[in-house]
Amino acid sequence: MPLKKFRPLTPTQRYLVLSQQSDLSEKRPEKKLSKSKGKSGGRNCYGRVTSRRRGGGHKRLYRQIDFRREKLDIPARVQAIEYDPNRSANIALLAYRDGEKRYILAPRGVSEGDTLISAEQAPFDAGNCMPLRVIPPATKIHAIEMIPGKGAQMVRSAGLAAQLVSVDGDRATIKLPSGEIRVIHSRCRATIGEVGNHEHGNIVDGKAGRRRWKGRRPRVRGVAMNPVDHPMGGGEGRTSGGGHPVSPWGQLAKGYPTRRRSKPSNAFILVRRDGTKVKNK
Repeated sequence: MPLKKFRPLTPTQRYLVLSQQSDLSEKRPEKKLSKSKGKSGGRNCYGRVTSRRRGGGHKRLYRQIDFRREKLDIPARVQAIEYDPNRSANIALLAYRDGEKRYILAPRGVSEGDTLISAEQAPFDAGNCMPLRVIPPATKIHAIEMIPGKGAQMVRSAGLAAQLVSVDGDRATIKLPSGEIRVIHSRCRATIGEVGNHEHGNIVDGKAGRRRWKGRRPRVRGVAMNPVDHPMGGGEGRTSGGGHPVSPWGQLAKGYPTRRRSKPSNAFILVRRDGTKVKNK
């Protein structure tokens, strides 16, 4: 999908870059597979802000995505490729032969009219879903389960793909897009190919209002605040902080690992995304 740039007739159009997606359906989402979604504004159940810079934005309908792909051995035809406001990837509407319809993440290269299948053994075509134990090494995969039967949890954003390194009995080694190499059970299911809408990362909003439509509020720099509001605030005139960048609560913002050392899933990581090998006991 090519990128679309505009003549700078207005200040917004000077920087605006959009993705031309002529294959997207203009119909409303499937009614039985969509529901209303409330907004939290970044607040928890006590009304306290737990995620800053969120609020407002356009209304959205949540599309129920089939991350399990447990409907086995029944071919499905791709009825439409649709936009989903809740994620960076597009979604594909599948119509199974028994009449049921489901949404999945739209893989790259899959278009309207194609036939996909989820099975224990299937052709290694983009969009087909199967266990890792039957997939050849070096195959690009996405929508990967971490626990068999739980549903896809990894590699779901637009344009991403992991690589299956090896399968040894119940252990399957995969390399994630971040560079991390980890082990999961070989009965975990994955979808062949890359996630579609790979041009998503090149889109430029062009104006602040476009980000407000997405529910993203302004971000104020810490050095622009007062000392009572931020550790990096204050000073006479303009400053760059005078110290290491930190959060409003004093936690280091660059280079400080925030992952717990005692996290149980550390045992399944072989190489971290920074390239360091993990010595598991």
